[in-house]
Amino acid sequence: MSDRHRASEARRCVVLLLAVVLVFFSTAAMGATDEHGTEAPAKGWVATDTYKVINFAVLAVALVFLLRKPVTKALNDRIQGIKDQLEDLESRKKQAEEELAAYNQKFQQLEQEAEKIVDQYIQQGREAKARILEEAQSAAEKLEEQARRNIDHEFKKARAQLQVEVMEKALAKAEEVIKSRISDKDQERLVDEYLEKVVA
Repeated sequence: MSDRHRASEARRCVVLLLAVVLVFFSTAAMGATDEHGTEAPAKGWVATDTYKVINFAVLAVALVFLLRKPVTKALNDRIQGIKDQLEDLESRKKQAEEELAAYNQKFQQLEQEAEKIVDQYIQQGREAKARILEEAQSAAEKLEEQARRNIDHEFKKARAQLQVEVMEKALAKAEEVIKSRISDKDQERLVDEYLEKVVA
């Protein structure tokens, strides 16, 4: 404890002691009696109320002197506490505003990313559609080519079969014509000539 603080405490004790002494003497004076044991007659306002006023004044001065620093300190502490609370609230408000700004920025980024994803899906859908159409066109062309080949093959096969049938009918017709025009003697002669060629 510093010397200055000790001196302040000593002054407070002295003032408090003086206040107690004055209160004691003023009370004793107010309750004084005469030599016969009866109370002294009242001397008007000066005799009855002066001591009360002095007592109150001394007590008020003592209380003001004694309580000035504690009350001032308490008020200053209260003011400082309110300032600290206001600063804390201001800091929290600033932090909340920063967090809100960060959340808004993240939300905007999420919106942009969502738009990019939607655009990507739309582009992929268009590419898939074009690819499917291209594959379908290619498959249709292949089927058309295969059908054309099958038709050509069947046509050639039918034509060959028709040619065979025509030749068979022509041969049968020629055979009938030959049989109708060649006599038995001609047949025997042709057989003999054939045999001679074979034997020779």
